[in-house]
Amino acid sequence: MPTLGLNAAFGSAVDWQPSTGDDRYRRALYTTWRRSNPYPSMATFDAPTREVCTLRRVRTNTPLQALVTLNDPVYIEAAQALARRIVSSGSQTTPNRITFAFRTCTARSPHEAETERITALYAQALADFKADADAANKMATDPIGPAPDKADVAELAAWTVVSNILLNLDEMFMKR
Repeated sequence: MPTLGLNAAFGSAVDWQPSTGDDRYRRALYTTWRRSNPYPSMATFDAPTREVCTLRRVRTNTPLQALVTLNDPVYIEAAQALARRIVSSGSQTTPNRITFAFRTCTARSPHEAETERITALYAQALADFKADADAANKMATDPIGPAPDKADVAELAAWTVVSNILLNLDEMFMKR
């Protein structure tokens, strides 16, 4: 959970503090609810106010939701975890890793055009991260933690970018 920096105006009790230990990975269902200061991600995804019973959630789709899923530390950490899973999947080729990642996220194999686009994204991200070791380290380890031993940090960072895109596919968020 991100801190919002509201403590200057309202005191430190207003900021959301990231959970630690095993509580860090609990479902959002267990997130503390504050009516005066709702969790930002839930507010963006139109969580009910809980002042009255809500039988059915309103379906919306706004650009803010995409910005949250692309930038919120919770979603970045999920992308980092998926990237580590992709790299440790046992497959050594980029197309096989893309197929594994796509199947993991969408329960289907990617189309040829999707594989080509993701391969190009991965190649560009890998080149960029090989040129900037600090950016690669930040993308591969912040907030999830240190990279596994003997891991290529630039490769993990590039797969994190790919994972972030896959986790933001419409197929991941919409039930049809």
